[in-house]
Amino acid sequence: MFDLGSILLAMSDAFTITNILFIIAGVAIGQIVGAIPGLSILMALAIAIPLTYTLDTLTAIAFLISVNKGGTVGGAIPAILINTPGTPESAATALDGHPMAKNGKPMKAMKYSLYYSVFGDLSSDIVLITVAAPLALVALRMGPIEITALMILAFTIITGLVGSSMIKGLMAAALGFLFASVGLDPAQGTPRFTFGMLDLYDGLPLTAMSIGLLAVSEVFVQISRTTRLTSTAAPIRVRSDDPEDQRVSMAELLANKYVAIRAWAIGTVIGAIPGLGSATAGFLSYSITKQSAKDPESFGKGDPRGIAASEAANSAVVGANLIPLLTLGIPGNIAAALLVSAFIIHGVQPGPLLFEEQGRLIYGMFGAMLIANFANLGVGQFGMRLWSAAISAPNSVIYPAALLLCMTGSYVTAGGLFGVYIMLAFAVMGYFMRLFGLSIVAFIIGYVLTPELESKLVQSMLISRGDPAVILQHPIALGLLVLAVASVIYLGPRKNRTPSTAETAG
Repeated sequence: MFDLGSILLAMSDAFTITNILFIIAGVAIGQIVGAIPGLSILMALAIAIPLTYTLDTLTAIAFLISVNKGGTVGGAIPAILINTPGTPESAATALDGHPMAKNGKPMKAMKYSLYYSVFGDLSSDIVLITVAAPLALVALRMGPIEITALMILAFTIITGLVGSSMIKGLMAAALGFLFASVGLDPAQGTPRFTFGMLDLYDGLPLTAMSIGLLAVSEVFVQISRTTRLTSTAAPIRVRSDDPEDQRVSMAELLANKYVAIRAWAIGTVIGAIPGLGSATAGFLSYSITKQSAKDPESFGKGDPRGIAASEAANSAVVGANLIPLLTLGIPGNIAAALLVSAFIIHGVQPGPLLFEEQGRLIYGMFGAMLIANFANLGVGQFGMRLWSAAISAPNSVIYPAALLLCMTGSYVTAGGLFGVYIMLAFAVMGYFMRLFGLSIVAFIIGYVLTPELESKLVQSMLISRGDPAVILQHPIALGLLVLAVASVIYLGPRKNRTPSTAETAG
């Protein structure tokens, strides 16, 4: 691992004009996309990945992380102004943000959401920077058998927590396994499911597949739900005659400091657990805050504590969900899974070895994350009124532009029309997966993890010589498998899941 001097030097790599400009651009794009209902940050990430193809690795990762961070802030704008969350994680913010806006304080509500969001995100990043390297050291001591057991545990948790049922989650993950098997067998080098097509020897292009599943299928869903393509929502008037309704003082922010700190802690813990998402953190934090308040009846009427509880929690997930990715190679949610494809495009393999092999890159990424938080604050403060205008953009403009970007990105990353065909095929598949309640989160994470799981499983079989009793000599692996069985027993029968936890783990 790096010493302190090397860490500071690596972080300083992020402080170049090029990186800072891309970070600001990423934050701005994320906030705009988050502010437009019908679009999603996952869609923006899937489209943005091809744009980073020719960029330096650090610049590319910094740009994508900035898009993700900006979207969390932007999603609160329509939630506050028109009671329509721009992103799923902002749904809890609407509970008190929109009533505050209707009370004549829309700018005040948006500033509350911005400040508490940046606080939660920044604090979570500090936790990530502090704990990631020590956890990676622990992970490096785990052998193939332990890692195989850990991945099995991760799959059971993810499939149990996302989607409407564990059965559907396992079905989606199994589909991910199946499509990840396309290409050359890593053990024997023989082709599988290629049907004689040379384009499939390297497997299905992850970026084109992700764009189809996340972006294009979402456009299809939105179009099918839209009755008038030019329909727009009329936002609440942003400007108020009272100057006090336009600003938030430091005293007002500090009045809710304990709420924000508790929300940050909840979001950080939830973000570090694979399968849980920002929406879960926001609603859980809001619920706990309301139940612990002396005057719970004030919530839902424009209470700033509700905004603080939601925004600090859902933003804290953004940094924390990289903890399992960087330490274990397991994406914490679907946004982290998309970052895996960006890493792979630039020749970097996520996992605990990153800190040994790419330590300078990782700490440079940490530096970029810190810059992105302050960029979020500056861009959000400057563009608040401007992003609110994006809500009025007609769908007849948004959806064709999104489809054009999707096709272009798939063409570029896959090197031809093959990528576009893959994108369209998985767009149709993604549409029907959404229709039947199969988790796209479980599918993509299953697809991303399968090559590593297969590799470790082959190594485990070679070490054990096919004898399953060897697991008794590896107590850590045995414990992880017991936890996997326990998670199936506990999570499997759960019913009446709320929609907010279904597809919002990304």
